[in-house]
Amino acid sequence: MGALVSSISWRAIAAAACLALVLASCWGTYQHGRSTMDAEWQVRWSDRDAGDKQAWAIAEAAEREKEQARQQAINKVIQDGQTLIDQANADAAAARSTAASLRDEADRLASSVASKASSHSCTTAASQAATRAVMVLADVFKRADQRAGDLAEYADQSRSRGVTCEQAYTALIE
Repeated sequence: MGALVSSISWRAIAAAACLALVLASCWGTYQHGRSTMDAEWQVRWSDRDAGDKQAWAIAEAAEREKEQARQQAINKVIQDGQTLIDQANADAAAARSTAASLRDEADRLASSVASKASSHSCTTAASQAATRAVMVLADVFKRADQRAGDLAEYADQSRSRGVTCEQAYTALIE
C-alpha cells in the first residue's frame, strides 16, 4: 500500500506539475498577447498623436499667416489714415494762414473806413455810426471765419478718422 500511496502521490504531483505548466503556458500566452496588443495600440496612438501634432502645426501656421496679413492690412490702413490726417492738418494750416491774411485785410479796410469817415466834419456823427457798423461787421466776419476754420478742421480730421476706421474694418473682415 505504501507503494500505491507513493505511486498516487507521484502521479498527483506529476498531474499537478503538468497542470501548473499548462496554466503557466496559458498565462504566458495571455501576457504575450496583451503586451503585443498594448504595443500595437501604442503605435496607433503614437501615429494618431503625430498626425494631430502635424495638423495642429499646419493650422497654426495658416492662422499665423492670416493674422500677419490682417496686421499688415491694418498697418497700411493706419499709415494711409495718418497720411490723410496729415494732409488735413496741412490744409487747415494753409486755410488758417489765408484766413489770417483775410482777417488782417478786413481790419485794414475797417481802419481805412474809420479814417476816411473822421476826415469829413459835416458827417462826423453819421460816419461814426457807419464806422462802428463796419467795425462790428469786421469783427463778426473775423469770428465767423475763425469758427468756420475750426469746424472745417474738425470735419476734415473726423472724415479722415472715419475713412481710416472703415478701411480697418474692411481689412479685418476680408
